[in-house]
Amino acid sequence: METQEKSTESATAAKPAYIMVQMKVESLEELNQRYAQFAIPILLKHGGQMIGGSPTPKVKEGDWNGNWAAVLRFPSMEAAEGWYNSEEYQPYKNLRINELQSEAGRVVIIEGM
Repeated sequence: METQEKSTESATAAKPAYIMVQMKVESLEELNQRYAQFAIPILLKHGGQMIGGSPTPKVKEGDWNGNWAAVLRFPSMEAAEGWYNSEEYQPYKNLRINELQSEAGRVVIIEGM
């Protein structure tokens, strides 16, 4: 019984997590220069990787008011939350939210299967 519980805990711990991002920024160039080049190394340090990103996603349902979409992958929910809430990422998160975005964006963290 104990082995089965440990196996279940290991399977749960091994689930990846994904962060989906929708933003509307004033300038994609400024986003790259002031945010991405600094935020991505922090993302990598936390085990994350950007697996998709586009200024022109193909919207199939619902409203889309952004001009940048991205999907980030992490090895676990803990890693994703760790990156998003890390002290070193906070200045860049605040920059993105308060200076680079022209409207409120959306950031969603979901557990993988």
